[in-house]
Amino acid sequence: MVGGGCMGASVAYHLARRGITDVVVVEREKMLGTGSTGRNAGGVRHQFSHEANIRLSIESIALLERFADEVGQAIDFHQDGYLFLLSSSQSVETFRRNVALQRSLGVEVQWLDGADAARLAPGLNADEVLGATFCQRDGIADPNGVTMGFARAAQALGVSIERDTEVTGIRVERDRITGVETSRGAIETRRLVNAAGPYARQVGLMAGAEVPVDPYRRHIFIATLEPVDRGTRMPASRIMVIDFETTFYFHREGAGLLFGMGDKHETPTFDTTVQWDFLPQVIEVAVTRLPALAEASISHAWAGLYEVTPDANPIIGPAHGVDGLFLINGFSGHGFQHSPAAGRVLADVIAGRDPHFDLQPFAADRFAARPADAAETRTGAVPGERYFV
Repeated sequence: MVGGGCMGASVAYHLARRGITDVVVVEREKMLGTGSTGRNAGGVRHQFSHEANIRLSIESIALLERFADEVGQAIDFHQDGYLFLLSSSQSVETFRRNVALQRSLGVEVQWLDGADAARLAPGLNADEVLGATFCQRDGIADPNGVTMGFARAAQALGVSIERDTEVTGIRVERDRITGVETSRGAIETRRLVNAAGPYARQVGLMAGAEVPVDPYRRHIFIATLEPVDRGTRMPASRIMVIDFETTFYFHREGAGLLFGMGDKHETPTFDTTVQWDFLPQVIEVAVTRLPALAEASISHAWAGLYEVTPDANPIIGPAHGVDGLFLINGFSGHGFQHSPAAGRVLADVIAGRDPHFDLQPFAADRFAARPADAAETRTGAVPGERYFV
């Protein structure tokens, strides 16, 4: 297993639950979950536009709700809901279709107007909001708690986790995985899981497999307000509010406010340096939706990497052309929230079980089969899937 973030830990846990315990998780950092897993906002939602993603959410959120009982670790999980704000007729039409799909799969999603949205999120300026959607069972979870819960449970069942260990090469003979070279020695194996997050392409190339995943930087800022300003000028709950047109989002984080926004000019990069010159662009949008931010101070910020595929949907399953190589990559900003279900599904595939999940939308060869379509979707043709935490 290459990668000790939430995805690698989930696969390891679910393999161990199926009796496959001769598993080694290789993580190049000294701690687990310090890459993309540890740099996300923790959002968890049912509100997707693709049926397969909705099904991943249904299963993942159900496990998060019973995580302490099933996995054995208490996690910080607040189901205060996701609120999407829509300010164009095109978005309203798109979300009406999305809500119909979500409801058909048993997800309870409410359709609201601007006034309803403002009541749910005190301090919100809902001017020009034509409609909004809200799902109460969406929320914010703790990435570190989930990752460590999976990892500790997997270790208790016999899985080995090697930290501070880098994969330096992958041995392939006759188009089949035969082993892995690491900074601490070789590991003989005929099955390898690429759970390397934004580095999935590089790990794939070591085995001669093309994994179309590129890293995109995303910023998160934390703002603080004077105590007198709290309550009526910002939500008291951890409701996640997303302005769909601009991708600006925010939620309460302790006594402060966590917020961010996608940068449409960002190009692929592994650089996680905070670009402070981007903050004024975010603030310009932010104060329109949450006026109290105009008087807030920024206490700190960080940047993480999204692992993005051409169609903004993940790759789950066997690699194309290399036997024994399995992929769980490219979740395009929703990897943490889908890691419980995605790890279970891939574990079933590796174990030779029926995952009871249609993986065709996530097949590795879909890009090779339709290169023209893949190029077209890179522009963001599935905006609801790609840029939101």
